[in-house]
Amino acid sequence: MAHLRIGSRGSQLALWQSNHISALLRERGHSVDIQIIHTTGDKITDVALAKVGTKGMFTKEIEEALAANQVDLAVHSLKDLPTELPPGFEVAAIPERQNPLDAFLSLEFATIEGLPQGARVGTSSLRRQAQIKALRPDLNIHPLRGNVDTRLRKLEEGQYAAIILAAAGLNRLGLTKHIKQLIPAATMCPAAGQGALAIEIREGDTAMRQHLAFLDDVSARATVTCERALLNAMGGGCQVPIGALAAYSKGGLSLEAIVANPDGTDVFRESGTGTDPIALGAKVGNRLLKRGGQAILESVYSQGLARS
Repeated sequence: MAHLRIGSRGSQLALWQSNHISALLRERGHSVDIQIIHTTGDKITDVALAKVGTKGMFTKEIEEALAANQVDLAVHSLKDLPTELPPGFEVAAIPERQNPLDAFLSLEFATIEGLPQGARVGTSSLRRQAQIKALRPDLNIHPLRGNVDTRLRKLEEGQYAAIILAAAGLNRLGLTKHIKQLIPAATMCPAAGQGALAIEIREGDTAMRQHLAFLDDVSARATVTCERALLNAMGGGCQVPIGALAAYSKGGLSLEAIVANPDGTDVFRESGTGTDPIALGAKVGNRLLKRGGQAILESVYSQGLARS
């Protein structure tokens, strides 16, 4: 068996994810250690993610460590991974996916609809902001950065009436006590790849690919490949106001997707079915561009937002 070195961000959630994969690899007889690598996204905590505009801001430094043979594999939240990897890397495995939906967290209010007029809601995601504003244009959306603990503390201190976080991360960390609602995808379409992990290796590392093959989940790979194909067709990164959620069955795939103005004034929705995840993602993505998505994205990029 091999000794495997995992490159990971140092956040509580990133380390949970890396330890989870590490435990599964140890069950196969491998020895594993985790090396913490600080990324650009970890260092910039006082600016909304959409304004940072750095491609691969949560992955670049980890990929540099991979390329330098300092680590053998990297465990990422898949939605942080650019849709086109830099040359020299590949995704060897996408493990079973957690719940992809967004969660509504509040100390006293049960739903977005139940928030009082003008309530302060925390999120740094243009995608979440756009869909909240479409539903409740009166709400005040304020940036929310930091790790999960920091975000929850800000909610508990009363800085926000509610915050929106990915359900998967909260479930993984066991920090679910303030979840009041899992927001239906029809109300808030999640980010492409949300709830999924990606295990990245050096391209062509066949031994590592074989070690990790047991972790690859057919359903997770099909759905996130479809969602990321849509994102790629639309030229969008992980911070753009685009949502995509695919579902897998033996009969094929279905895909629901949205693109929205950050102010919530326009939300365009498209859906489709098919058997080829890349073709389906591209088809629905191109429909969204023609519906009005192209103009929305050009406006977002012209403001210096979200090109990552």
